[in-house]
Amino acid sequence: MPAPPAPPIPPLRRAPGAAHRWLDRARHADPRWFQLTVLGSLVACGLTVLRFDLPVTQVVVTIGTALATQVACSRIARLPRVELKSALISSLSLCLLLRTSWLPLAALGSVIAIISKFAIRAHDKHVFNPTNLALAVLLATTDRVWISAGQWGSTAIFAAALALAGLVVVQRSARSDVTIAFLASYLALVFGRSLYLGEPMAIPLHRLQSGALVLFAFFMISDPRTTPDARWARLVFAALVAYGAWYVQFRLFRTNGLVWSLVAVSGLTPLLDRLIAGPRFEWDRAALPSPRRAALLPA
Repeated sequence: MPAPPAPPIPPLRRAPGAAHRWLDRARHADPRWFQLTVLGSLVACGLTVLRFDLPVTQVVVTIGTALATQVACSRIARLPRVELKSALISSLSLCLLLRTSWLPLAALGSVIAIISKFAIRAHDKHVFNPTNLALAVLLATTDRVWISAGQWGSTAIFAAALALAGLVVVQRSARSDVTIAFLASYLALVFGRSLYLGEPMAIPLHRLQSGALVLFAFFMISDPRTTPDARWARLVFAALVAYGAWYVQFRLFRTNGLVWSLVAVSGLTPLLDRLIAGPRFEWDRAALPSPRRAALLPA
């Protein structure tokens, strides 16, 4: 009787190399590390290349106060760990946008931003983007602060590079939908107004070549902890922010329409979450690989 055929030899699987493992870990890293890298690079570029009107002392005070406030609030709330990445993101954003001639106001902005995350909450998440709320409070209460929107210039190349960097961040934090919806709505309103008034297209194009607008779209409105949980709710949220910003700038003829609109619409987030339920975003969950990819990762 002939012997049964030998089972086929399975093909050898090559162990992943060091470069592959590094890329895989980077792909599933906490999205906040990407955000910190981009924001930190922008601050460094602003200080050295673009020559922002930003003293180094203000950078030190803003970041130091934010970290100290985060530690104090975490201790008071008896949290198991102190999350410094969030405080760094808020303080770097303040360094990019907030300008003041009095350092205590820069420190106060950091305090407002960090405390708001602990004090103003609904459904176990903070309601307002910390940086945006700090800017709004200071702009409403004192004339010694301002937002330097023109510091970026109007260079389209720089705005495009900033947009690409922001796209990586929002894609990693699973909030690209709100950024795309906001930009589409805002561009439609700006271009629609120019078409209605018969303005040449160079005018709306010039208005949109702003690093401040791109920074807002990719790093503030896309905050996954302050946007609605469900995708349809986020699309409504983004459209409302775009319309509010357009209305403040082109109907009320006021500056800082993006800031005021985001503060106002953020107050509707708990209502949108209640009306349209969706999965809650968690940073730790965003950093995890999918089950299929996790099975392929080395132990």
